[in-house]
Amino acid sequence: MSFLTTSSKNDRNESYDLLSKMAEHEQVIFCNDPATGLQAIIAIHSTKLGPAIGGCRMHPYASFDDALEDVLRLSKGMSYKCAAADLDFGGGKSVIIGDPKTDKSPELFRAFGQFVDSLNGRFYTGTDMGTTLEDFVHAYKETKNIAGIPEAYGGGGDSSIPTAQGVIYGLKATCHMLFDHEDLSAVSYAIQGLGKVGFKVGKRLLEEGATVYVSDINVDNIDALQLEASSLPGELHVVEANDIYSVDADIFIPCAFGGIINETTIEQFKFKAIAGAANNQLLEEKHGHELADRGILYAPDYIINAGGLIQVADELYGPNKERVLMKTKEIYNTMMEVYKTAKTHNISTVEAANHYCENVMAKREKRNSFFTRSDKPKWNIR
Repeated sequence: MSFLTTSSKNDRNESYDLLSKMAEHEQVIFCNDPATGLQAIIAIHSTKLGPAIGGCRMHPYASFDDALEDVLRLSKGMSYKCAAADLDFGGGKSVIIGDPKTDKSPELFRAFGQFVDSLNGRFYTGTDMGTTLEDFVHAYKETKNIAGIPEAYGGGGDSSIPTAQGVIYGLKATCHMLFDHEDLSAVSYAIQGLGKVGFKVGKRLLEEGATVYVSDINVDNIDALQLEASSLPGELHVVEANDIYSVDADIFIPCAFGGIINETTIEQFKFKAIAGAANNQLLEEKHGHELADRGILYAPDYIINAGGLIQVADELYGPNKERVLMKTKEIYNTMMEVYKTAKTHNISTVEAANHYCENVMAKREKRNSFFTRSDKPKWNIR
C-alpha cells in the first residue's frame, strides 16, 4: 500500500485544498522511509500549553486523505483533552499507514522514532489503536520522546487503571447531577465493551452492588466478568451487541467503538445519561446537541476518559502512581463544572466542555511567553 507518491495530476487547487485542511494546525509532517515501508503523518495541532503529546495509531487507511483527516481530527481533540486534564502539553497525534497485523517490523518503528526525534521535543507519542508498548520499545531506541513505555523500561505501567478510575469519578459526578447523590449502587448501567477499561469499570460497579448490563463481541471477556460477578453483590445481565442501545438502564457507558452516538442509536436510547471511556463517541458534534434536546446528560469523552493520558504525560517526569491517581480525581471537579455551565447557560455539555478548554488554552498561552525563562520547571521532562 503506497500513498505518499507524486503525481502529474496534482494541480495547484489540490495543493491549496491540502493546506486549507491543515489551516488549524501548527505543523503537519509527512514521513516516508522506503527502506522500511514507513509512511506516516505527524500532526501538531497546538503547543499553546506545551509540547504536543498524542498516541500513534496504525491502520490500513483506504486513502491518504482518510489518514490525513483522521490525524488532523485526533490531534485537535488532544489539545482539548490536555486542557481539560490540566496538563502542560499541547495536542498532537500520529498515524502510520499500514496493516498492524502484517506490516510491522522493528526497523519500521525505529524509522518512525527517528522522525519523532527530528522534531526536537515538540512532539511526544506512544501507543494507540493498532500499536503496542513493544512497538515503542523499538522507537524508544531512536528517540526519548516516547510516552507510555513498559514498566521494565521505566514506564508507568497499565494506563487502563487510571482511565477506569477516571470513569468512576465521572459517573459519580453524573449521578450527582442526575439524582443529587453519588451512590453508584442505586443506579443501573449498560456497558458496551469489556476490554481493559470496560471490564474494570464493570467490576467496580458490581462491587458497589449495582445492576449492570453488558455486551461485548469477545465472549471470553463476558465469561471473565460473569466469573467475577458470581462472588460480588451486584447483578449482571448479558445482552446481545446491538441490544445494548435499547437497554432500560439509567446510564450508558460506551467503552468500545467510536461514533456510536448517531441518528440510528439515539432513537433507541432510554438512558438518562451517557458517560463512558470510548473515544469520539459522537459521530458528529450535532449529536451532542441532540442528546441535550432529548434531556440525556452527556459526559464529553475527552474529559471522562483522560486518566490514561494523565498517566502517560506524568510518566515523563518519572512514574508516580499516587500522583497520577490524585490528578485523575480532578476529573470529578471538571465534569461538575461542565455540567453546571451547560445547565446555567442552557447549552449542551459539548459546548460547555469546548468553552472550558478554549478558555484554559487562551489563559495558559500567556504563561508561555518569552518573558519567562526558556527552561520552565513544568517541562523539566526527559
